[in-house]
Amino acid sequence: MIANDRATIDYKSEVLRKAIHLFSLSIPTIYYFITKELALNILIPLTIFSLLLDYGRYYSKSLADLIDKIFGIILRKHEKDSKKKNLNGATYVLISAVIVILIFSKVFVVTAFAVLIIGDISAALIGRKFGKTKFLFKSLEGTLAFFFFSCFVILLTPKIEGNFTEYLIGFIAVAIGAIAENISGDWADDNFMIPITMCITMWILYALFLPQLPLILPNVPN
Repeated sequence: MIANDRATIDYKSEVLRKAIHLFSLSIPTIYYFITKELALNILIPLTIFSLLLDYGRYYSKSLADLIDKIFGIILRKHEKDSKKKNLNGATYVLISAVIVILIFSKVFVVTAFAVLIIGDISAALIGRKFGKTKFLFKSLEGTLAFFFFSCFVILLTPKIEGNFTEYLIGFIAVAIGAIAENISGDWADDNFMIPITMCITMWILYALFLPQLPLILPNVPN
């Protein structure tokens, strides 16, 4: 198994962490059915609350003890570093959700966030269990797992017209997302890197190859 400096919890705790992470699929699922304004009205207060808790635990011992008692088993070592005061993965999920919803079309956000959840879970669990081949900063097996399972996400997520080019763009964005997941580290959390890089990639590719296509999903609130 390839060593990963960020894999500072045991495998059972990793499974639990990713099981909780799976609930983040509610973000793209709910956002698909509601407007951008409503989504931001929900997510911005949640993000602020999460930031206050996350930073607050570094300044309040009672709050730190409470969070450690509830979530300590699934927090990575760098997420507990009182000197660096790093945010945890859940807070990064909320921050990235607010940013991509503010900036990008719903079709990009729903796809990128669904890939973030499914791809990240696949990369972590398969990479830690079966990763033997070093690739960039993590394992080739984990990166391939990210790409493979995320391609299924591309097949299932909504498209504007559903033409071949849209799917091809999705697969290219998944490849970029897989690299982003692999190289992410203490300098940039993968929960932030993946949706941002994927949305930027899709935005550029749609502009280059489908410039005539309005970036609005049909028959849903935008």
